[in-house]
Amino acid sequence: MIATTLGAIVDLVAIALFILGLHFLNSPAHARRGNRLAMLGMAIALIAAAWQTAGTAWLWIALGVVVGGAIGIFAALRVKMTAMPQMVALYNGAGGGAAALIALVEYYVQTHGAIGLYPVVGVSLILSAIIGAVSFAGSIVAFLKLQEVMIGRPITYPGQQFVNAIVALAIVGLGIWVFLGTSPAYAFPAMIGVALILGALFVLPIGGADMPVVISLLNSFTGLAVAIAGFELNNSLLIICGALVGASGTLLTVLMGKAMNRPLTNVLFGAFGAAGGSEPAGGGKGGPQNVRTASVDDVAIMLAYAQKVMIVPGYGMAVAQAQQSVKALADQLESRGVIVKYAIHPVAGRMPGHMNVLLAEANVPYPALLDMEDANPEFPTTDVALVIGANDVTNPAARNVTSSPIYGMPILDVDKAHNVIVLKRSMRSGFAGIENPLYEMPNCSMLFGDAKASVDELTAAVKAL
Repeated sequence: MIATTLGAIVDLVAIALFILGLHFLNSPAHARRGNRLAMLGMAIALIAAAWQTAGTAWLWIALGVVVGGAIGIFAALRVKMTAMPQMVALYNGAGGGAAALIALVEYYVQTHGAIGLYPVVGVSLILSAIIGAVSFAGSIVAFLKLQEVMIGRPITYPGQQFVNAIVALAIVGLGIWVFLGTSPAYAFPAMIGVALILGALFVLPIGGADMPVVISLLNSFTGLAVAIAGFELNNSLLIICGALVGASGTLLTVLMGKAMNRPLTNVLFGAFGAAGGSEPAGGGKGGPQNVRTASVDDVAIMLAYAQKVMIVPGYGMAVAQAQQSVKALADQLESRGVIVKYAIHPVAGRMPGHMNVLLAEANVPYPALLDMEDANPEFPTTDVALVIGANDVTNPAARNVTSSPIYGMPILDVDKAHNVIVLKRSMRSGFAGIENPLYEMPNCSMLFGDAKASVDELTAAVKAL
């Protein structure tokens, strides 16, 4: 009795630390504290799990904690900040896969005797297995796309939605068969196998431009699967923690969809960005007809003698690993009295907060990072907007081209700045695969080349003035 009460108290402490960790993540200034609190909560939860086994399996649990912890620490130390979205997708998939495996093992434990499945337990086992498997397979496909092991653009084929519907119906049929208790032993793992297929098919038609939304949605799936697994194991810690993850992932998915002004159904079934950035940014066979280019010296003069510069980071900055170079350029400009701020679009990059994470790594001050609603009013008084690889989130077609697939999506109003300098490798379009009329505007010039090399050259040129 005392051990049970003490275990419940320890679980409550871990849960409180998780909630506090989420609360502190609301502000970049306190985000590290939130991560530390959540880490402490997880350590307490793991120790409590080993202790509450009453010695029956604590050695195996401890071994799993040591091995898993070693892998996690090694991966965290080795992963580049540009690859953080892939890591998030992979670890999220691991959570979903764990929930599915727990359901599989618990199913055979529950059905070992002649009693059969209790209805609540049966439904929990089936749902956590299906949702966990979908999350695992979908996250792995997202990882492969982000890692560029497979093509990032949407993969579609005729009758795709019909095939997905048939697979989903097969899962439902197997689930009902398992629940009725008349199925053979292989029915449950077959149900998981079909759910894995659905998870892969679910993410294939989703392009790189929508990966932030997909990662958030899969995260909510994993949380839901874990919460349901808590009912199977009668574990309140799993139930509450899974509910926290599921709720936060769902909320983030809604916010990401709102940031793009697109319903979730369009994200999941619209195959947005099917061109995959393979066409010229200006559209047509010849690409943009009125693009102006600028030299490093020209841009350096514009920056050095500006009063206010707004840096707009995008995935191009992440690919080039240019965040440290961007901070060095900003420091050089600020030493000359230039006001430097950063405009952050909520879906820039490959995951929510991607740009914030990269710039935080470079020790960019938090107050200098402006959200879209705070940055847009400042563009009309900005002398130079320096756009580093942010294509779709700066596309003015979203405001005035009703036929554009991104029409209505809130964007950063960089075209309203006095001068716009766009750093790009080439005139290829972004992940949405559509033209960007910004590049042909009279106040816009292009600086071609690797983002990091270009920013380093700009820093040296500004310093030489």
